[in-house]
Amino acid sequence: MGLSAADLDENGLKIGISPEHFRAVAMPLLFDHLNAQCEGTVAVNRQARIVWMSDKYASKIGLADGHSALGREIEDVLPASRLREVVDSGEPSLLDLMPFGDEHFVVTRIPLRADDGQVVGALGFVLFDRARHLKPLMEKYGRLQARLAETERALLQARRARYTIANFIGTSAVATEIKRQARRAAQLDATVLLRGETGTGKELLAQGIHNLSARANGPFVAVNMAAVPDNLVEAELFGTAPGAFTGADRKARLGKFELANGGTLFLDEIGDLSLPLQVKLLRVLQEQQVEPLGSNQVRPLDVRVIAATHVDLEARVAEGSFRADLFYRLNVLALRVPSLRERREDIGALVEALLDDIAARSGQRPLELADDALALLAAQPWPGNVRQLRNLLERAQLSADSGPLDAAALAALLGTAGAVLAMPVAAARAGAAPDASLGARPDAGQDAIRAATPDARPGEGVVPLADALAHAERVALRAALQACGGNRRLAASRLGISRAGLYAKLQQHGITR
Repeated sequence: MGLSAADLDENGLKIGISPEHFRAVAMPLLFDHLNAQCEGTVAVNRQARIVWMSDKYASKIGLADGHSALGREIEDVLPASRLREVVDSGEPSLLDLMPFGDEHFVVTRIPLRADDGQVVGALGFVLFDRARHLKPLMEKYGRLQARLAETERALLQARRARYTIANFIGTSAVATEIKRQARRAAQLDATVLLRGETGTGKELLAQGIHNLSARANGPFVAVNMAAVPDNLVEAELFGTAPGAFTGADRKARLGKFELANGGTLFLDEIGDLSLPLQVKLLRVLQEQQVEPLGSNQVRPLDVRVIAATHVDLEARVAEGSFRADLFYRLNVLALRVPSLRERREDIGALVEALLDDIAARSGQRPLELADDALALLAAQPWPGNVRQLRNLLERAQLSADSGPLDAAALAALLGTAGAVLAMPVAAARAGAAPDASLGARPDAGQDAIRAATPDARPGEGVVPLADALAHAERVALRAALQACGGNRRLAASRLGISRAGLYAKLQQHGITR
């Protein structure tokens, strides 16, 4: 098909023009346009010496004309120029800010190539001689930077420890002592091992130690080893290289050790870690460096580890399920967190603080407990410790109607064991004989509770709490043994205490059968 006159223009650009012809025609047009629109143009050769400079550029930088710059190295004329880098790398620099005196030029730089593709020089254009021309772009960039900074702050805040040692509520001797030990541990940068039953507040103390330490401004990262599947623990702790395994993210994934860098890593339920991973954890603790899964590069770390467990690690070491060398490495500063049974005198303060927190979270008025309800709580075995106490109070908050909650209502939430323990507390407050609450009728305990309410017997003397608690414990022990047919192992399990603890209490109360 032939071409008509409409297929041509005054510059010779026709439909179907060859690439070579197009380049020969278009490049001069492009250069002339850029040179006319820009604030200045400069070209350098392979040695980064100036081979051409527009008079506009020369005037802008204080030269008489462009000819006076010829042959000089680009840095002699423009100290901040990066044209030499473009020549050496062959890569363009499409948008940049170049300082010159008190001003900043917005520039673009492109390599110049010969027909064989070899870089023979570079060309630089001053797009604007004032950065204000980029104001819309800079404002958008600033907004994105601010959003990124806000996200980073939120992420950092999420990794901050919320609690202090003061949040471990209690003034009993054992509570005071564990807080003293925690404050001492905070001043040292050694590994800490927190030991104690579940629900005693080990993570709270770990956060308190972190917040009082020199690492307080760093992240606090917590990992519950029992909650992570065995096949994911290594990736969770140490991170992964890109595509480390089938289904892995194409990007590298940071592990908890690297996320805690500069701060504290809390490893809860450390006794559940498998033997192969115990070896890797020991190496990280000793070398203070981590090697992500699927990578052959090690990365330095600055992390303090606080571990916690409710199991007997010495027994695990003896049976071969926990490495002795890792145990020694973790057991540098060992703190035993007391159970709630060991600090019953703190229950009143704990109940008050927990009820306030529950009310604040639920938006309801704080629940009030009657004196007999508090005495009942103090008599419980609390196998779940403070966590179990909080759970009970949350249920009580939801079920309460109005007025103080008494022991009878609380016993219903506690179940059979709570009702058994409620009997001696109510009987003692009612002035009954020591074992009067063990009547034959199933509802005798509830009758005693109702009879023991403050309005039932006004003016009667108050039984010392220690006596009431001792009596409650004695009756609970006898009731458990009777319910279990004398099987002490089963009775100890039902009461939520160890068999050795049961024997000690039986001896303390003189119960021989």
